[in-house]
Amino acid sequence: MLSQLYIENIAVIEKAAIDFHSGLNVLTGETGAGKSIVIDSINAVLGERTSRELVRSGARSAFVSATFSDFGAKAFAKLKELGYEPEDDGTVIIQREINSEGKTICRINGRPATVSLLKEIGSFLITIHGQHESYDLLSPELHIRYIDSMGVSQELLTRYRSAYDEMHRIKSELASYSMDEAQKARRIELLSYQIDELETADLHIGEQEELSGLRTMYLNSEKIAGLLNSAKAAFDGDDSVGGALAAVSAAASALGEAERYLPELHNVAERVNNMVYDLEDCSAEIRDFSSRLEYDPEELERIEDRLDMIYRLGLKYGNSVENMLDFLAQSKEELNNIQLSDENTARLSEEYKKATLEAQTLAQEISDCRKKTAIVFTDKVKQELKFLDMPNIDFEVEQQNCPLNELGCDKLQFLISTNAGEPAKPIAKIASGGELSRIMLAIKTVLAGKDDIDTLIFDEVDTGISGSAAQKVGLKLREVSGNRQVICVTHLAQIAALAHTQYLIKKHVQANKTYTDVIQLDYDGRKQELARIMGGAQITPLMLENAAEMLDMAQKNSNS
Repeated sequence: MLSQLYIENIAVIEKAAIDFHSGLNVLTGETGAGKSIVIDSINAVLGERTSRELVRSGARSAFVSATFSDFGAKAFAKLKELGYEPEDDGTVIIQREINSEGKTICRINGRPATVSLLKEIGSFLITIHGQHESYDLLSPELHIRYIDSMGVSQELLTRYRSAYDEMHRIKSELASYSMDEAQKARRIELLSYQIDELETADLHIGEQEELSGLRTMYLNSEKIAGLLNSAKAAFDGDDSVGGALAAVSAAASALGEAERYLPELHNVAERVNNMVYDLEDCSAEIRDFSSRLEYDPEELERIEDRLDMIYRLGLKYGNSVENMLDFLAQSKEELNNIQLSDENTARLSEEYKKATLEAQTLAQEISDCRKKTAIVFTDKVKQELKFLDMPNIDFEVEQQNCPLNELGCDKLQFLISTNAGEPAKPIAKIASGGELSRIMLAIKTVLAGKDDIDTLIFDEVDTGISGSAAQKVGLKLREVSGNRQVICVTHLAQIAALAHTQYLIKKHVQANKTYTDVIQLDYDGRKQELARIMGGAQITPLMLENAAEMLDMAQKNSNS
């Protein structure tokens, strides 16, 4: 469960540390005080998308830290799979820092992480049901996931998806062979021409670079010869002037003689003597280059023609020899496939039949599971809706067959009728905001035991309801909190009174800046807050008595 949430410089919250507890935790406060900011902070630390606008005005960065303890086996396994270990006390600390430029730094137990890793592990720790999620009920294509989460094994869904993907892969490959005889003949002719042209060229990797080097040498052979002659003259000298080799040799001879009288000259004499050997080697190499440097106009013309051919082929088949050779290999493979197309088509057709049959079989198995699950799901949702003051609502799951798709062979949507005798219609056409909230809470209650997530967060699930319906929603939230932690943002006293722990989100202005505090309320604080919710700013002794009665009755009802 979420044990502690620490918030720093998020919107109007400068600093806040909230210690959450097991059971039902509610957040109350005036509109605009910052209740939704607490939920936004939890979303942020769970890796959801954020904006730099979340950073408090004037602050360089915002920071959120969430500490989790006593989490489920699946969350523990996912954590280890991602390469992280819980702390010695069994807790996991997830942190996210967002600077004013929108850049993010994430950590899990002090070790660096990415936003995607936060999101991945977060999905095993908390489920947030916000106001927007009720509107998922308005999208029939999303309804199927509720049925699947209740009664269709993930292993079966995975097997079907693999079979469906394989069926599509074979279908795509089969389509590549579907051409008429005229198309086939034209393609064979083109590929044969291209293969012949590239094979005749007899290209080799590195050839273009080598030829370009030779071309440069031939075009500059006269200049190179002059420079080599200058180098030889500098080394060897002429009849009137000695060259570098003679000068260094003389120096070596003189130093060798001097070494006899001054042994300390040994090192320098040896180095100069080695220079003589190096200069002799250099002179020999220069003479060798000069002897090989013969200008051959015919060879240059051959090189020019070859480079021109490679250039023209490159315009058609790729801008490098490597690309052209790849094109040749692909063309040979395609030609071979076309020539064997009848054989390949027959083979793939048989494979496609088998893959389709497997996908259809698995899809039907999933469909049968959904049909059985829908019966149980419908009955349980109706029971929950009846408890939530919607006794006359008729809830149905409409399941229709459709062509195979990524989810199987079913088109599924939820239907309701709010008046006896009226036919059930899609939720999107009938349900009000308050009804959507209660239907979603009913569904969440039915699915509550189907996952291993320890914390459920409901952001203003009380939208559009009041009176006894609000009381029932509160009781249902309290019931769900019996086996997991529930955190709820509410504006209704009936729900707040049923909480195990209540927090007041309070805003105040100091030195022309707005601050928000989060305060865990004791019994007297809860009376004051419930009275405020029911009566507004003017709190009378009678209101406080009513609030105390609500707290006492809530405790009595929840224990009965």
